[in-house]
Amino acid sequence: MEKKPHLVRREFPPRDVSSLSLALLLAAVLLLNALLYLYLNQFYTSSGRAEADPSLCPFGYFKLGTVKNCSPWLSCEAINREVRKLKCVGEGAVKKVFLSEWKENKVVLSQLTNSELREDFLHGLKMLKALQSKHVVRLLGYCEQQFTILTEYHPLGSLRRLNETLHIPKYKGMNTWHRRLMLAIDYVSVIRYLHSSPLGTLVMCDSNDLDKVLSQYLLTSDFHILVNDLDALPLVNRSAGKLVKCGHRELQGEFVAPEQHWPYGEEVPFEDDLMPPYDEKTDIWKIPDVSNFFLGHVEGSDIVRLHLFDIHAACKKKDPAERPSAQEVLDTYRKVLTLLIREAAMPGTREML
Repeated sequence: MEKKPHLVRREFPPRDVSSLSLALLLAAVLLLNALLYLYLNQFYTSSGRAEADPSLCPFGYFKLGTVKNCSPWLSCEAINREVRKLKCVGEGAVKKVFLSEWKENKVVLSQLTNSELREDFLHGLKMLKALQSKHVVRLLGYCEQQFTILTEYHPLGSLRRLNETLHIPKYKGMNTWHRRLMLAIDYVSVIRYLHSSPLGTLVMCDSNDLDKVLSQYLLTSDFHILVNDLDALPLVNRSAGKLVKCGHRELQGEFVAPEQHWPYGEEVPFEDDLMPPYDEKTDIWKIPDVSNFFLGHVEGSDIVRLHLFDIHAACKKKDPAERPSAQEVLDTYRKVLTLLIREAAMPGTREML
């Protein structure tokens, strides 16, 4: 009688199974990294943070709302004829700000209120014209003779209202460590742009305390940051030996950089002529404090702070020359964002490997 062959079950050795699992895991990690790269590349460019934006109009022109064509900056005549004031929404030392309307679009009209500060007003206009980019509020028109500037309207207002905005039900989904870190990245991107602007190295001087810093920036409806007030933006020119001083009064407090403090002690009265000038590294000193505001106290924000500890410690070096550049801070922020997104997407990956 013919014997039937026995069926033999073949079992893979444990080593083969673990090797297969490891290969699949590595493939998943590579795929995740590729997707993460594509996401971050889109975030850094097409989402509105690139220096050059193809949607921007040529110099002297603007686009507003859903209009496809570029319009020339509005002249004195056009502003007087076509812009209608609605209400006053703010007033500072230099200008008064009105919510206004132009061709069914809400816009912002700024007018000089103190004739003694006309030079500051005109300097701000000059900066606004020269620095038009995705980092700067959009200029729609101006009238030098009447000391008037027309800019785009952003309903969420200045960054001083950030926490209040994030508690509105519509925006609660934005109140995450991820979105808050991206706002900090936006802020550092603005500083980097000013330090390497088309005009040279510019210092953000209207920044003697946190509230003042936040008032200089706008929050857009898609949760990005634009610098709005450029009245106090002096130029550093190292090759010509030109440094800056932020105003003519004594600055105090821990928020401003050490080199901005009067260096000769209380026994010597402050004199502007004796105050040593400084450079753009004063902006770097303030980055940790501003970023700490952005990060807030949401779940995960302390982990972000931990990853930023070293770069923030470097920003707080007493010697300005030892502080990193804005580009170095920006690079670190982006690396931390990439790392934390990767870890959030695949928790436990490090232990598995």
